[in-house]
Amino acid sequence: MMEQTTLGIGTRLQHTQLGPGVIVGVKYATYLISFIHHGIREVDKTDSNLDEIIPENLSTEIETSSEVERSLLKILQLWGGLTEVVALGDKWKGGTMLLQPADKSLKPKEVEIDVFFHKIVMLRDRLRVLEQNINSHKVLSDADKVNLQQYITRVYGSLTTFNVLFKNKEDWFVGEGKE
Repeated sequence: MMEQTTLGIGTRLQHTQLGPGVIVGVKYATYLISFIHHGIREVDKTDSNLDEIIPENLSTEIETSSEVERSLLKILQLWGGLTEVVALGDKWKGGTMLLQPADKSLKPKEVEIDVFFHKIVMLRDRLRVLEQNINSHKVLSDADKVNLQQYITRVYGSLTTFNVLFKNKEDWFVGEGKE
């Protein structure tokens, strides 16, 4: 049986029943192991059928709860599809947007303002997540972060046209020099 240290991702193991495998994930009490002939299985860390062959990334502790919380928040922000509740201006409620081609013989495209507004809010929320990811990136230099941030600020500036849709001024896009 293996020691009490937590083996890291990449550790090669031998299981007496499942054969050779590699750790692909580490949880509190279990390892996710990809076995050559049995696919990915969740195995208890204290399983007496496990023998390590080549340890990798040894650790005496797993992620702290604050690290888990940060990871979970990041996942929710990126993949949750959750958006901030933002009020559409009263004059636009129930309205439509008409996109008329220059060639009048072509059919115009009509879009409900609520649908269009929701897409604008989602775009803004995703820009904010991108901004957070850049600012918290561990590899980018401060100069790189500032450079990328300038592009995001310019994108916000390009989107100020759509501020007319927002009910509250604090929800508006703000570009360069308007903070």
